[in-house]
Amino acid sequence: MANHLSAKKRIRQSVTRTAVNRARRSEMRSQVRSVEQAIENGDKDAATAAMALAAPSLHRSTRKGLVHRNAAARKISRLTKSINAL
Repeated sequence: MANHLSAKKRIRQSVTRTAVNRARRSEMRSQVRSVEQAIENGDKDAATAAMALAAPSLHRSTRKGLVHRNAAARKISRLTKSINAL
């Protein structure tokens, strides 16, 4: 267990950041899942609307350091390509 004040503070910070990151990652994945579900159902309008929410979420998660920027760009590109193929 941590004995120094600075080590105790780092533990508190890491617990808080873990909770925040988990919530952000969960939200991002849920939005991506909604796009994938709409694509699977063949509903282009719903997929486009869901993508309008998912793309900014992916960019935001990149800015926050949850996802690598190339991974987010790749995901957005593939989802957009799937929507356009409908």
